[in-house]
Amino acid sequence: MTKNNHLIIILMSISMVTWGVAWTSAKIVNTYLDYNSLVFLRFLIGFITIIPFLYFRKINFFKVPISSYINISITSLLFFLYNQCFFIGTNIGDPGKGGVFVTTTNPIITFIIIVLIKRHVNYFKLIAIIIGIIGGLCTLNIFNIGLNAFVFKGNQYFIFCSISWGIMSIIMANGQKNMDSIWYIAFCYALTAIIALFFADINTILKISNYDFIFYINFAVVVIAMSFGTSIYIIATHKLGPIIASTFIFSVPFIAMGTAYLFLNEPLGINVVIGGMLSLVSIYLINNVPLNIKS
Repeated sequence: MTKNNHLIIILMSISMVTWGVAWTSAKIVNTYLDYNSLVFLRFLIGFITIIPFLYFRKINFFKVPISSYINISITSLLFFLYNQCFFIGTNIGDPGKGGVFVTTTNPIITFIIIVLIKRHVNYFKLIAIIIGIIGGLCTLNIFNIGLNAFVFKGNQYFIFCSISWGIMSIIMANGQKNMDSIWYIAFCYALTAIIALFFADINTILKISNYDFIFYINFAVVVIAMSFGTSIYIIATHKLGPIIASTFIFSVPFIAMGTAYLFLNEPLGINVVIGGMLSLVSIYLINNVPLNIKS
């Protein structure tokens, strides 16, 4: 493993901490602004924070293939939709449970998509996938409330978050093959902010009196989780591959559950704990038994 990969691993570990805390912070900032405004501010600030790093990385925009710009457009649209569902789901649902479900099922979905593309998987991996699916269903509490679990208290938004992020993991890895990663991130953040701008309530955003210390602290966490955490994740999908990068998310469920319990008094249901553990077992089996396909 190269020194650069060691650095990416360290940064990814820090990123996952910001992701875990962000689920609780998102529910708090939802009381101050609407979803579209939060998405707009999140990506606008994320883009601004990455500008200084662009100065030292020259790029010839005309030499970037059209396919890369198409990739950025698709990723940005998915970013917008994912973040809307992220804020809506944490607002009407339980952020701790959402953090567990999305972050444990995402690596499994990423793997399933790659398997479908490569059209090859051994039976052991298939068993691991089934365990992960059972874990996800358990987290949603489907075995107690039935199919209503798919539309219960924001669960449908968490499901979309997991699926869309799995798709994005693969798209983002491919998008950086012909383009510098930092510029790729900057383009995605800028375009997502532009998309969100058309739906944001600018007048409400500019009312500084609506904000207080609690908002600034929690919104800072939400922004850092994206501007730092997601940026590192995007780079990692290219450097380490989408499957390995996705597995770093295994630490997020426990952080999300812990912060939701401490700051929101969200109960830790036994189904969430068992579901999260089953999904983590699935992720471990998928990534620690030799694969016959490359990520």
